[in-house]
Amino acid sequence: MREFWIRVVSLVAVVGILMGYNSVLDARAKDEEIAKLQAKVTETKVSEDEDSAKYKDGTYQGEAEGFGGPVAVEVKIEKGKIAGIDITSAEKEDGAYLSMAKDIIPEIIEAQSADVDTISGATFSSTGIKNASQEALEKAVK
Repeated sequence: MREFWIRVVSLVAVVGILMGYNSVLDARAKDEEIAKLQAKVTETKVSEDEDSAKYKDGTYQGEAEGFGGPVAVEVKIEKGKIAGIDITSAEKEDGAYLSMAKDIIPEIIEAQSADVDTISGATFSSTGIKNASQEALEKAVK
């Protein structure tokens, strides 16, 4: 009888080990599948980034009406993307409005488009920067 129980315990131990090993294999298969999917997502993202490079590299100028007069900007394009925007002229703009309106520049760069909301409290000045940037970007379109 003792031998019977030893065999039962051994059988249970072997079955337990096999089940544990099987669960490890399942976990590895899932990890490999996740890694493959992540690689696909990364490849897709890289190709989308390459496709989203919609501007020709260079520096482009644009001008539009702001609050106090014309606002001129210079848009720098690097690797097909907006890298920077500088206000080159805004002589008749009110300094307070212009300083608030400059907050639109990081938004344009982040959106990679001049299609952003104007800055509340400096609506006309930020509209001037936005429209001048749009004019420059139209020159940079591939």
